[in-house]
Amino acid sequence: MFSKLKLLAKDTVIYGSSTILARSLNYILVPLYANKLSTFDNGIQAVIYANIALANVIFAYGLETSYLKVASDAIKRNEDERRYFSTALVSLLVTSTVFALLIALFAGPIATMLGLAARDGIFVRYAALILWIDTMLVVPFAELRLKRKAVQFALARIVGVVAVVASAFVLILSLNAGLHGVFIAQAFGSAVSLLMLLPVLRSLKPVFSSGILKEMLRIGLPYVPTGIAGLLIHLIDRNLLVRIPQSDVTRLYGHGFQAEDVVGIYGRVAAFGVVLQLVVQVFRFAWQPFFLQHADDPEAKRLFRQVLNLSVIASIVLAVAATVFVPDIVHYHYGGRLYLLPPNYWIGLSILPWIFFSYVFDMISTNLSAGLLITGNTKYLPIVTFAGAAVTTVSCWLLIPVSGMDGAAIAILAGTMVMSLFMIYYSLRVYPVRYDWGRLALLLGAGLLFAGYQGDVLLWLEGFGFPGSLALVVKLFIVLCYLGLGVLIFRSEAMSVARMVRARFGSSGGGRS
Repeated sequence: MFSKLKLLAKDTVIYGSSTILARSLNYILVPLYANKLSTFDNGIQAVIYANIALANVIFAYGLETSYLKVASDAIKRNEDERRYFSTALVSLLVTSTVFALLIALFAGPIATMLGLAARDGIFVRYAALILWIDTMLVVPFAELRLKRKAVQFALARIVGVVAVVASAFVLILSLNAGLHGVFIAQAFGSAVSLLMLLPVLRSLKPVFSSGILKEMLRIGLPYVPTGIAGLLIHLIDRNLLVRIPQSDVTRLYGHGFQAEDVVGIYGRVAAFGVVLQLVVQVFRFAWQPFFLQHADDPEAKRLFRQVLNLSVIASIVLAVAATVFVPDIVHYHYGGRLYLLPPNYWIGLSILPWIFFSYVFDMISTNLSAGLLITGNTKYLPIVTFAGAAVTTVSCWLLIPVSGMDGAAIAILAGTMVMSLFMIYYSLRVYPVRYDWGRLALLLGAGLLFAGYQGDVLLWLEGFGFPGSLALVVKLFIVLCYLGLGVLIFRSEAMSVARMVRARFGSSGGGRS
């Protein structure tokens, strides 16, 4: 049993590390695109990439999950799973080819439907190619997970991202390919990953079974609406921002801006949320195997309460720190030559507090998902996801015309907050745990209040004659006091967990000896 747990932990580390490394490498492209492309071009890229993510769910129609299920069942029955692999791959090949051709054929009208100009149809055609290649990766990647070839999985992903980054620098800096270079680089990176997975296709058996396909569709299709709803929480903002009327753009940001410029600024600033996003993702990779392994422990609920306290407090402290320090990092002129984001993007920095704190609520939802998975009540997960998506969409629709980028970011925060509230309700209903909601709510409320008004605090101090540097010192002092409070709470919770672990493993260790 212990050896199996070690294998699980090893695979989790490899999958998690590869995902984190891939996202970190991709983030290198943010300053490149911000400095070398116009805000208008960045807006086009932001809108199309958001819709590529949504279309990926439709192109794959749940076959990744259903293939893993039916193929693993076949292996348990000592059957040849290659016919499942072949059926899934052939199905995706046919449907993705049809979908991609239709997108390429109607690229102009689709661009208009997305809120862009018909002339931007060329970028929609690039998107169709990227979607086709990414869909061809679905089943081979699932096969690697099924066969526990985590290292090969990680290498294919990371090498593909490295290819994207390297080719983007060459295309944009050396060849002046502009926005075309962004999409060509992405397609090239996906193609490199596909080439690395060609050995997996040796599992392909020239068989197609309509019966197997029906079985996989029965399992996979229900995941499609839930997947789309989950993505909408963090992507609907771009699709609605690009539709903001020109009169509202001028009222909010002055002359010289168009909706595409607003989306471009918003997307590049929101990308700094990767700081918190990676924290939540790392935790998610470690959390699921952890709570499943410890679900039957006598102290499980107490342990889960302490984990929630630790992880949420840490994410709140990080959100406050990022809110304060990221603008300073953005404003700094590196070597007198480079900004992470040029000055024309700085009008979007006000969205950072809401983006950062939305991931705090994602952390809460991730923690509370344990109750639903442990008890098998996953039927509530779609409700949670659709509630968050609905609130995000309605809030964007109401707030964007009034507040522009800030309205979109607040809508994201509202959606993740509602999602966490629904998760709390359903999780505690089936798996009651006494969490320290009062203390966490106090710390979270104080963090949100300070993050939202720390800029006003600085202006208020300057209004009383404080020089800018002294006002900044005062602001940093307030931040450090807040962080100190969080660290003190974090320390007490950490000591409590440490005592619990020592008591458990100390007693069990004595029993073995």
